[in-house]
Amino acid sequence: MNINLQLDALRNAYRHGDITPRQLLLSLRDKAAALNPDYHLFIHLLSVEELEPYLAALDGRDLDSLPLFGVPFAIKDNIDLAGIPTTAACPDFAYVPEQSATIVEQLLALGAIPLGKTNLDQFATGLNGSRSPYGACPNSVLPEYPSGGSSAGSSLAVALGVASFSLGTDTAGSGRVPAALNNLVGLKATKGLISTAGVVPACRTLDCVTPFPATAREASQLLALTAHLDPRDEYSRSNPQWNDGSAFGTPRPFRFGVPRAQDLEFFGCPEGPLLFGDAIDQLKALGGEAVELDLSPFLEAARLLYEGPWVAERYSVAGELMEQNPEAVLPVIRAVLAKAPAVNGVQTFRAQYRLQALKALCDKALENLDCVVTPTLGRPVTLAELDAEPVLRNSELGYYTNFMNLLDYAAVAVPSGFMGNGLPWGVTLFGRAFTDQYLLGVADALQRTSPTPTAVARNDRARLVVCGAHLDGLALNWQLKRRGARLVETTYSSPDYQLYALAGGPPFRPGMVRVKDGGVAIAVEVWELPSSELGSFLTGIAAPLGLGKVQLADGRWESGFICEGYGLEGAVDISHFGGWRAYLQDRR
Repeated sequence: MNINLQLDALRNAYRHGDITPRQLLLSLRDKAAALNPDYHLFIHLLSVEELEPYLAALDGRDLDSLPLFGVPFAIKDNIDLAGIPTTAACPDFAYVPEQSATIVEQLLALGAIPLGKTNLDQFATGLNGSRSPYGACPNSVLPEYPSGGSSAGSSLAVALGVASFSLGTDTAGSGRVPAALNNLVGLKATKGLISTAGVVPACRTLDCVTPFPATAREASQLLALTAHLDPRDEYSRSNPQWNDGSAFGTPRPFRFGVPRAQDLEFFGCPEGPLLFGDAIDQLKALGGEAVELDLSPFLEAARLLYEGPWVAERYSVAGELMEQNPEAVLPVIRAVLAKAPAVNGVQTFRAQYRLQALKALCDKALENLDCVVTPTLGRPVTLAELDAEPVLRNSELGYYTNFMNLLDYAAVAVPSGFMGNGLPWGVTLFGRAFTDQYLLGVADALQRTSPTPTAVARNDRARLVVCGAHLDGLALNWQLKRRGARLVETTYSSPDYQLYALAGGPPFRPGMVRVKDGGVAIAVEVWELPSSELGSFLTGIAAPLGLGKVQLADGRWESGFICEGYGLEGAVDISHFGGWRAYLQDRR
């Protein structure tokens, strides 16, 4: 049976009667059972009897009433599925939850069907997928390499074709590293955007649930369906309007950060620099402008994760079991957590202060960027190398991932190429919190081999066309700059406008009016300011001016200043000057 499991393709297969959910899930279960002895991807594969209630719930339901009708998904075994043991890859820790995790409940309500609970690095502590008593997870392409972790089995379930998507978790890169090693998209959404209620914590303050689909477009669909405030989760956060599903689209000209050469580390891999250079060239071809970025404060923040008190936060979950029954916890996990009991309150606060200082530096570096691109990992390591030096090699895998959650950024791991041996290779796009859908739009453009029409991507910055007193250096420009705005471009409107010097003042202001005939192109500037500041800016605009849509010379429509018709009483037509600056210069 050869069924495309990607969301839209599977929906079409159901619609055309090519297969039923029951036929598909039972077939996938058989396939997963056959793969499990070699890949150890499932800790608990649901039995036919355990699957039946979920399948029966779809009987008689309309395909169009459930966005994820009959979609098979897998669940990392630190995320609760009611009635099925949650182990966190530690048999002595196991419990049977009465209620599913919120994210699982959401997906079930949308029509998705769970196939089983997937293997992971024990207590989600690791980036390689080999730290499990249920067996190491080899890579889906080259078995001498690891799957990546800690969401090892979740990545394999999708890469090996037994699930449309899966759920993992990400605290230090556990969603991004396995995505990169298995040619998948790994979305490390903004903290709190996807509920973690019902998830065994690694670091409660940092944990994120990661969806693993094959494409960024599917990740966008899943995020739009599940990014809701959850009263069960004290760390849940509301998703702002600019980050809803409509924000996903094709990026317009954008600025992306690229780490300085001295900050890049490929650990001796000769192909890494070339593959990363190819990804940068692809982003430039999409309309991106590369800007050099000092990555050193980000990397210093990354070191805090395992050198600072956040190890003690991990210990708060597994520590009691370690103290009562040390042998229940794998030796490598015990070694990672061993120093946690010695961490005291003074050290904790000092680390928090240092992290906040670093975040201020990092946030400043991102102010004028739409996103940053890094390799997802510097060099893939073999299972043999992990066995020889488990802590060092695991640490190398997290070089580019460990800082994201600490600094509260959104990140997307996306495939961008293959190494000479056939192993997948990818990059990570990251940016400010609540720019998830924008990042997925850039990732989609990077991932697609042929362009398809789509909406313009939006992020947490709003663009504004100004034509008068708000131009750079003029009387009201301070209203933009004090809100953190920056000048994006100097250009012209389409040749469909007239410009008037309005009566009154100071400050003296023009009014730009779109006309059917007799229009000219008007000199304008495009500014960008935080979307959160747009409301306060709008309320300060005095009549007869307001904000509407302005067409630019290249055909784009952007938000900008327009003038109400009644405001032209007593105004002077100055269109022949071609712009407000030229008019002011003529008055001198």
